[in-house]
Amino acid sequence: MADLTKSASFTPASTLGLSLRDYTSARLSLGRIGVSLATSEGLAFQLAHAQARDAVHAALDVEGVSRRLCTEDAGLSVLSLTSAAADRATYLRRPDLGRRLDSASAGRLGAGGYDVVFVIADGLSATAVERHAIPLFSEVLRGLPEGWRVAPVCVVKQGRVGIGDEIGSLFGTRLSVVLIGERPGLSSPDSLGAYITWDPRLGRVDAERNCVSNVHGKGLSYEAAAARILFYCTEARRLELSGTRLKEMEPGLLSI
Repeated sequence: MADLTKSASFTPASTLGLSLRDYTSARLSLGRIGVSLATSEGLAFQLAHAQARDAVHAALDVEGVSRRLCTEDAGLSVLSLTSAAADRATYLRRPDLGRRLDSASAGRLGAGGYDVVFVIADGLSATAVERHAIPLFSEVLRGLPEGWRVAPVCVVKQGRVGIGDEIGSLFGTRLSVVLIGERPGLSSPDSLGAYITWDPRLGRVDAERNCVSNVHGKGLSYEAAAARILFYCTEARRLELSGTRLKEMEPGLLSI
């Protein structure tokens, strides 16, 4: 095998004063003290683990998020809803209950000739929702094509991705967009994801959705995420489908 370090076109990062940690927040090149990990790195790992656990168990301030939506995106109706999971412990043990509304919440929704419904749900990180959902939603709303009829925004406590299927079905929309807290990692306890589903209805599977993920301070920016979400929304409406059959990106979109 050729020695790449001797190639004229190859310059080791180490000679430039760089390391892998200059390119990623992943735990690489941690170094060592003797044969052990440095105390500072061990403590940093414990802190990241605690932050991830806190994000999973944190309760979403549904009323607070709803008030901020009403203030920042004036003119939109906002509904505060609850899934069929009565508490956080039940939600974590029973994913199926997080995909359905409780009876009281379901009774508040009805068909209204809307094109799209936006759902904001805590998922597995209420922290992500409270930090990033409203700025991202506002960015998407600004770029939404003129004439689209937007259903009342639904803020759901104890909600999973699939809850957008029931909400979209009850509203009679052709499209649902779920902004939801993603499973926390040790480098990003506040990552937000967006799931776009054409013709939402009970029984939809993940292969029938498109996902834009990793929206947070060190990940995908609000502007870039909004551009991708809007692309999927407009293409889903044009082609009347979403999921694995809707993969191509607009030219230049990946460079945003």
